[in-house]
Amino acid sequence: MNLLTIKNFSKSITDKVLFENTDFSINEGEKIGVIGVNGTGKSTLLKIISGIMETDEGDVIKANRVKIKYLPQNPEFPEGITIYDYVISLNKNEHNSWNVEGEAKNILNILGFTDYEQVVDKLSGGQKKRVALAATLLSDCDILVLDEPTNHLDSYMSAWLEEYLKKLKAALVMVTHDRYFLDRVCNGIAEIDGGKIYRYTGGYEKFLEEKTLREEIAISSERKRQSILRVELEWIQRGARARSTKQKAHIQRYEALKNMEGLKEAEKLQMSSASSRLGNKTIELKDICKSFGDKALIKDFNYIFLSDDRIGIVGENGCGKSTLVKIITGELAPDKGTVDVGQTVKIGYFSQENEHLPEDMKVIDYIRDTAEFVQTEEGTISATKMLERFLFNSTLQYQMIGRLSGGEKRRLYLLKILMEAPNVLILDEPTNDLDISTMMILEDYLDSFNGIVISVSHDRYFLNRIVNRIFAYETDEETGGQNIVQYEGNYNDYIEKSGIDPYNTVLKKRDTNKLDLKQEGKTTDTSVKPKSTKLKMSYNEQREFEHIDEDIAALEEKIEKLERDIASNATNFVKLNELTKEKEEAERLLSEKMDRWVYLNDLNDKINNG
Repeated sequence: MNLLTIKNFSKSITDKVLFENTDFSINEGEKIGVIGVNGTGKSTLLKIISGIMETDEGDVIKANRVKIKYLPQNPEFPEGITIYDYVISLNKNEHNSWNVEGEAKNILNILGFTDYEQVVDKLSGGQKKRVALAATLLSDCDILVLDEPTNHLDSYMSAWLEEYLKKLKAALVMVTHDRYFLDRVCNGIAEIDGGKIYRYTGGYEKFLEEKTLREEIAISSERKRQSILRVELEWIQRGARARSTKQKAHIQRYEALKNMEGLKEAEKLQMSSASSRLGNKTIELKDICKSFGDKALIKDFNYIFLSDDRIGIVGENGCGKSTLVKIITGELAPDKGTVDVGQTVKIGYFSQENEHLPEDMKVIDYIRDTAEFVQTEEGTISATKMLERFLFNSTLQYQMIGRLSGGEKRRLYLLKILMEAPNVLILDEPTNDLDISTMMILEDYLDSFNGIVISVSHDRYFLNRIVNRIFAYETDEETGGQNIVQYEGNYNDYIEKSGIDPYNTVLKKRDTNKLDLKQEGKTTDTSVKPKSTKLKMSYNEQREFEHIDEDIAALEEKIEKLERDIASNATNFVKLNELTKEKEEAERLLSEKMDRWVYLNDLNDKINNG
């Protein structure tokens, strides 16, 4: 069944044409990944689907009673609202509200929140995005629209979200640059390219195969057009006079072929390796310790970086990954220990959040402030030429930075870092807001980079592609403290050697739900440790617990009756179809009730034995 169709639509933002006479549709059961170079209109498409933005031309046709829920790239929140109140307020009218309260706690725990009364205003940008993700996932809808859901999720959270979306019954449309995520969750890819939307079946790997085939067909068609055009041109140049109908038609065909738009070679981001000479002495970390309050993030850590190191740093959000790289860059001082940096070391730090980009400055001036020219393997290249290689054409180069998309700003910031010609490149969550094309070329760039690469990332594909050693933050089961453990190889090697299952690791957080929703005297200051409270059921949970056995029995009786009705209507295909759908819905509700029964009984046991 078709849920939504956008026919022959066009859309421009100021003077930039994003879509021109193209189509898009969503059917039941589809899980569509939207990809394309930054600035091509991915977020705009999601807003049009969600009804937040209108097309300039074309029709948006939505099936009756289709509900759409949307996670924006940069969510906004009411001032002063708490985490829990925000999540519940977006879902209070759902038909499954009996289950929202418990599921809200579970999902918030999985996404790293245990203090539900924290005020959202006090959270970081990444934490706010995870709160909005929790609220959106709880929503009952027919089409779930997600803009960069994996940004600010650690590897464990990404693994859980992957499984959650694979089981989702609603249709899914999402923008993400996580290639493993696209391959494992999506059954379709929509690529935005040159104002058109190209659809492919299957995940990311299948998309690469089908896109290659499409481009080969397009190239073959263009060669054929050029061949016919040469023949026609020869005929015209012989001086044929257009006096007969056939001759006129011949000339018209030539004119049509000549004016036909030829195949344009796709612009590709190019990066030439630019780096400074790195001497024998690099960076040495000796007995590094760092704590915030009573939380120790790094303890007695030692490492001497080798000139060809490719280090990936992994661990749960909040464990101290960014703290370690800030100590290396000198932004943070360790509580104990020393950081000894060689004289020839030149660090390029691509931080998790862009530096403040001057909105009223032209793109070209921003890069020229760093360097007019850069020395690469190919020789000296100007700032203008480097911008072109980063897909900033002559028009974009003279635009104000404030008019760029979020992804284009991220790409511009990366170019600035590389124009500084570092020999130690530190990347903190580089995959956030960088499109797949940029990521692929960055990976190729790092292959030839003559220096040290240190990357904090949750992107498993990126880590498998570029690193040869993993620093993993792990909890010591005996002491409860945290250690940084080294593993040789890439991310898959680390998973195999450590024996960690990211999906099951994050699910354990469901059992840490020991905070009541409304805690008397709870402070919203994130620096203060939450007060311990007695575990108890909320009012809604208590009522549900008292009646859940009766609800389960009623559903079981209903399913038995439906099975009898199906048997007696075996030849009435219309009635049989209705009864089968009703039975499937009853079985779904029974499954939810059984899961809920387990949760409530476990909670009751903990309360009675606590």
